Amino acid sequence: METVLTEHLKKARRIFRILLVLGILAGALLLFAYISIFLYAKIAGPPPLNVSQTAVFYSANGKVLDEVHNGQKRYWVSLNQISPYVKDATLAVEDKRFYEHHGFDMHRIAGAVVADIKAMGKVQGASTITQQYARNLFLEHDKTWTRKLQEALYTIRLEMNYSKDQILEGYMNTIYYGHGAYGIEAAARLYFDKHAKNLTLSEASMLAGIPKGPSYYSPLIHQENAKKRQNIILSLMKEDGIITAKQATKALVTPLAFTKPAEKDPNKEDASYFMDAALAELKQDLGIDETMIYTNGLRVYTTLDEKMQRTAEEKMKDVISSSSDVQSAFVAMNPKNGQVKALIGGRDYEKSPFNRATQAIRQPGSTMKPFLYYAALKDGFTESTPMKSEETTFKLEDGVSTYTPSNYHNYYADAPITMAQAIALSDNIYAVKTHLFIGENRLIETAKTLGISSPLKKVPSLALGTSPVKVIDMVNAYGILANGGKEIRPTFIKRIETHDGEVVYQAPSEQKQVIDKRYAFLTTHLMTGMFNQKLNGYTTVTGKPISKYVSRPYAGKSGTTSTDSWMIGYSPQLVSGVWVGYDQGRTMDDVAEKGYAKKMWALFMEEALKGKKKEKFKAPSGLMSVNINPQNGKLASKSCPVQYKAYYLTGTQPKTYCTDHIDHAAKTKKKQHEAENKKFHWLPKWFD
Repeated sequence: METVLTEHLKKARRIFRILLVLGILAGALLLFAYISIFLYAKIAGPPPLNVSQTAVFYSANGKVLDEVHNGQKRYWVSLNQISPYVKDATLAVEDKRFYEHHGFDMHRIAGAVVADIKAMGKVQGASTITQQYARNLFLEHDKTWTRKLQEALYTIRLEMNYSKDQILEGYMNTIYYGHGAYGIEAAARLYFDKHAKNLTLSEASMLAGIPKGPSYYSPLIHQENAKKRQNIILSLMKEDGIITAKQATKALVTPLAFTKPAEKDPNKEDASYFMDAALAELKQDLGIDETMIYTNGLRVYTTLDEKMQRTAEEKMKDVISSSSDVQSAFVAMNPKNGQVKALIGGRDYEKSPFNRATQAIRQPGSTMKPFLYYAALKDGFTESTPMKSEETTFKLEDGVSTYTPSNYHNYYADAPITMAQAIALSDNIYAVKTHLFIGENRLIETAKTLGISSPLKKVPSLALGTSPVKVIDMVNAYGILANGGKEIRPTFIKRIETHDGEVVYQAPSEQKQVIDKRYAFLTTHLMTGMFNQKLNGYTTVTGKPISKYVSRPYAGKSGTTSTDSWMIGYSPQLVSGVWVGYDQGRTMDDVAEKGYAKKMWALFMEEALKGKKKEKFKAPSGLMSVNINPQNGKLASKSCPVQYKAYYLTGTQPKTYCTDHIDHAAKTKKKQHEAENKKFHWLPKWFD
């Protein structure tokens, strides 16, 4: 018996020793694992917290214009920019001991295990906010042991390297709230059209319940489910002493006004074409790659003036008949710096996103003439320079080919006209003669200096705008004339900031003089002639049809080809241009369609500048003005029935007075004198 007992004791001791050794080994392994994980977390350092964020584009007025993202709409906000109600509601339902544990809530894990055993299945989760944050940042949501191990490692790294507030802030900015909204700021804007910092207790408790099942608990889809979830969260907040029972009841019964997609910005202008151009500037001109644009949460401050954009869209709809298939493009710029204030690339972006303002090249017609006359002025022409307007056939350089341009409706003066009249009446013969006289390269050089990027053919018809160009290039070129010859380029972006406010780009403000300001002014003054009916001659000035709409000084030029209609013009404060035509080169046979560009331009400019000072174009030093007879370019005498104020480089003004009307004036004066005498012929009889 004693022997048997001894054997049992020996066996028990062996088992105890084995268990002790195994326990020590297990403890050592656990200690080793803990130390290894700790060392790994230390060596690996803080995990990167980069998440994709939505880029926000602002108008010049500071309002949100548009947003772009990679499918995850997110706006990162700091913890102090989030309503305390959101923070409290989230902690109450997701992780009430968040500030007490170190990434793993052992109390909650034990409770979840017990609940799962009782239910014989997975019924309760135990993931902390840190674990969820790690999963959202770095991992897929598959349920594997490998993923769980990685999640644990990332959780430890987060807890070791970041403060609790940093972790909570990151979590609040990455969690998914449904309908494409990632993060609390995106959710606040989506559901309530407000910022996260302004959310009420009722709104916060509703949003805090969504992440558990973004579709199932979406108040936009399943309001009953969302309401039940909100009630649970408010009850938890009440139990934890965060809010009172009265606050919980009030929050639960408070009606919530959810933002419906159809209600968002119903009157907002459609700046889709402008946005495309702004994105193109980001990528092509500023060299910012798409990944940075769509994921880095940039704040892009654009040049768009919402009021001007709305005005342009309204005038296009008002002027162009809804039954017409004609297309149109429009650009308005600040001539002082090139900032694009409004842009339209077509009549309907959804039907055709092709941007006719920045991408299409069309024949500019007579809108090319100001560049020609600038070159001619530099070569010694003046407003008084005469050339005969008559049907003319030009022999080309090869000595064989000929070119016979014509005026509108084949009207000609059949006599010499001045440059002032030539541009005001848009005489084509004068233009081609000038082009050939000064040399065909001069127009090409001038156009390139003014920023025309399209290739221009060295042909006589270039003077009449037969080489196609871009609308935005033409408006920009007119802007250089308007500002006195300083270089500008079309600019859509004023400033770019990171999501936390660091300025990474500022549009340059320095400018260089690219053309002579004196000749720029002389050209501008010539272009005011289209509105000055003192220049009427064998036909009326081209601006007469819209003269009733304009109320301030403008310089401009219209242009018409068989397929295109243009109007570009400016005041000292604003330059804009309109193109109208068909996409496929179809001819414009409707008279009304040919008048759309002028009318739209005039109505836009008047509305856009309403309430602003009526500025005049100021002549720089070195110029002088005299009154001339616009028919012959000579100094006007008192007898001239029409006197036109013209500008010249000092010393180049005409020296000869007009005598065309002196005899006529003398005869008129004699007749008036004789008529006066007849009135009083009876007076001598009284004294006979």
